[in-house]
Amino acid sequence: MPGYNPKDIEPKWQKYWLDHNSFRTSDPGDADFDPAKPKIYILDMFPYPSGDGLHVGHPVGYNATDIMARYKRMKGFNVLHPMGWDSFGLPAEQFAIKTGQQPAVTTRRNIDRFRGQMQRLGFSYDWDREIATSDPSYYKWTQWIFRKLFEKDLAYIAEVPVWWCEELGTVLANEEVDSEGKSEVGGHPCVRRNTRQWVLRITAYADRLLDDLKSLDWPPGIIKMQEDWIGRSDGADVDFKIASGAAKGETLRVFTTRPDTLFGATYMVLAPEHPLVMKLCTQAQKETVSRYVDSSSRKSERDRMVDTKEKSGAFTGSYASNPVSGEEIPIWIADYVLAGYGTGAIMAVPVHDHRDFDFAKAMGLPMRTVVKAKGKDAPDAKRVEIAGESFVCMCEEGHAVNSGFLDGMETPKAKERMIQFLEEKGLGKRVVRYKLRDWTFSRQRYWGEPFPVLIDKDGKPSLVDEADLPVTLPQMESFKSSGSFEAPLARARAWVETPKGNRETNIMPQWAGSCWYFLRFLDPKNLERPWAKAKADYWMPVDLYIGGAEHAVLHLLYARFWFKIFYDLGLVSQKEPFQRLFNQGMIIGTAYKTQNGSVVKTEEVRWVSGKATHPESGEALVVTQAKMSKSLGNVVNPDQVVDEFGADSLRLYEMFMGPLDQGKLWDTSGINGVFRFLKRAYHLILEEDRPAIHMGPADKALERALHSCLKQVGQDIENLRFNTAISAMMIFLNEAGEKKLTQLQAETFVLILAPFAPHLAEELWSRLGHPQSLAWEAWPRVDESLLKADTVEVVVQVNGKLRARLQLPAGLEGAEAERLALADPKVKEQLEGRTPKKVIVVKDKIVNVVF
Repeated sequence: MPGYNPKDIEPKWQKYWLDHNSFRTSDPGDADFDPAKPKIYILDMFPYPSGDGLHVGHPVGYNATDIMARYKRMKGFNVLHPMGWDSFGLPAEQFAIKTGQQPAVTTRRNIDRFRGQMQRLGFSYDWDREIATSDPSYYKWTQWIFRKLFEKDLAYIAEVPVWWCEELGTVLANEEVDSEGKSEVGGHPCVRRNTRQWVLRITAYADRLLDDLKSLDWPPGIIKMQEDWIGRSDGADVDFKIASGAAKGETLRVFTTRPDTLFGATYMVLAPEHPLVMKLCTQAQKETVSRYVDSSSRKSERDRMVDTKEKSGAFTGSYASNPVSGEEIPIWIADYVLAGYGTGAIMAVPVHDHRDFDFAKAMGLPMRTVVKAKGKDAPDAKRVEIAGESFVCMCEEGHAVNSGFLDGMETPKAKERMIQFLEEKGLGKRVVRYKLRDWTFSRQRYWGEPFPVLIDKDGKPSLVDEADLPVTLPQMESFKSSGSFEAPLARARAWVETPKGNRETNIMPQWAGSCWYFLRFLDPKNLERPWAKAKADYWMPVDLYIGGAEHAVLHLLYARFWFKIFYDLGLVSQKEPFQRLFNQGMIIGTAYKTQNGSVVKTEEVRWVSGKATHPESGEALVVTQAKMSKSLGNVVNPDQVVDEFGADSLRLYEMFMGPLDQGKLWDTSGINGVFRFLKRAYHLILEEDRPAIHMGPADKALERALHSCLKQVGQDIENLRFNTAISAMMIFLNEAGEKKLTQLQAETFVLILAPFAPHLAEELWSRLGHPQSLAWEAWPRVDESLLKADTVEVVVQVNGKLRARLQLPAGLEGAEAERLALADPKVKEQLEGRTPKKVIVVKDKIVNVVF
């Protein structure tokens, strides 16, 4: 008997979809656009097209958005579901350097491979809207946007501390450097240096970026991460006079959120990068401080901010004067203070700040309690004995003690009084500060967007004429960095030198292209502007955005920042780009290594008595589960899975493994279960290669089961609960058993299956006699009357205790339910011939007998 063979079915329908442009989306103004339909914009975080191609972890989010897109088309929506490529960046450049090829060539080849893999998985993207950030037709408009930023004074040049990787020859973002100060790409040493960079004034939008989070349907954890990254703090700037050393008489300004604790400041701490550090050093401390500054430059900010790490520092030898007490307090440097937050200097109040407490304890520095808690100290509070006096770290609010004119005041009042005092005496002022720093926006690499900027002989920048966009990358035989701060483009002298000045030789970071790609999808072939506002007014915001949580802060924050600029420029009418955000869980792979760390491929592992061993030596292997990575040898290629089981099986399995937002361990053997489900679905509809249709009346129980499945699947898709939707379809298949469906039942089940297994569904739909694709067929309507039960269970209580369970006709009136309850033998036994005082009937639920 002919059977289910995805190798025959799937290529056929993939070709059909491409040949017929089945998933083309109409825009407002198109002849076939229907404005009466509701709209939905469903978007994936577009991928970087690496040379390795997709692994099975990549399609999880793509599967989810595709199910939703197919479902919403069937529900009568105008659906925008595009795909493109985040194709500039460091990995492509490094690969090209290693292989001696041009990144434009390798990137295009990688894109072709990714596209082919995606089309083989049957994703219903509108491929007419495909974009790549490295195409000049795209980055022309990235440069156009930069012009707008420059014109609004949101882009400027500054000397800023950055991570420099000599081996890679470029500046790296904090997030591109690990906790040991090494580059995430290649693991090369990095150091902090001051250098000339383009910077974007994102801090000008800090309040809006923070306030508008309230309007978004995002995971609470992502909202919290953005709030923390922006880090709004209300407090005061306080000026400390330097009391000794070469800098005597100069001012050190600190920012504090707790000005009420100023009487408790017993020392100061500067970030190692603070410009006054070396001037504050006495001759005796200069060598110690220099060594400490150098070692700190090799640590990432993430590592420096970890509270659990051991505190370290160096004394400068100088002292400052506490502005409210006049006490001279020592000035230290320590890497737990960051140059980018506040002023790069703090007043340390160790009893009332955990990090100051740990530092003071480690260095033997004095402490002073200036806030008394309202209640008892927490049992796990940090404690220390100094010179026979006990100190407890207490960061909560209370009332002021040992604080002169503040004594006895509750914390809020003490804060206000101290700020008033500082402003009256000219010692400080009320301010709002943010952890958010302006965005360092340039890189010393080749493969990225050139700036549309000319630099004159005095170093002053000016914009390239708009008519001269795009400024395209020059062809260079060698684009590897020289190891200095000079960017590779600086060697392309014929490109750099123009009659109006020299071109900027830094390039934009990879983030630039991904800040606005979702808008270019709206109008990818527009030659006159980046997008037409009418299209943005219709399609924006993105209604569902799915991607990894690793983009929780930077990509999402930067895209929101640019979108707000677009709003101010009148280019869009919304304030936020992504209304609903969902983070899919990661698929984990099993890795096998020898004791010395050598990777053994999964297919080469030898199993002895249930244990993984080396195929040659027999050595027991170390088995770990981790994110899929080529270096760990735990990558599973989706092409191999499709070859064996088909794309629909892979799609179903990835959604069936568990809730979409949770991590899941990959087990190829688990695909067998969904493959068998698809075979059963095939044979439910087809028998001997013909529709197995029952021509008589519909089986009532089967009809109820089908509409129960339909309702459950629809609800689950809306809530992204795809694993339970697939379970509902499996339950229906079990209930169908060997029964035959009517034509309408068969069509209904195929339409339910279609978003999940589109190739098989198209084939079955065709075999049921439909010449057209089902992609735009209407989602079936649930017949709610079929879901109402004929009978219901009603419990009977006597004096509040359960005595019987009755199966009664649904909707039975109270008097009849009471009669049947009192006639039940178990209830009669309890009554012992007595007449009840009262009988309370809750229809279809309970009969309560009281005597």
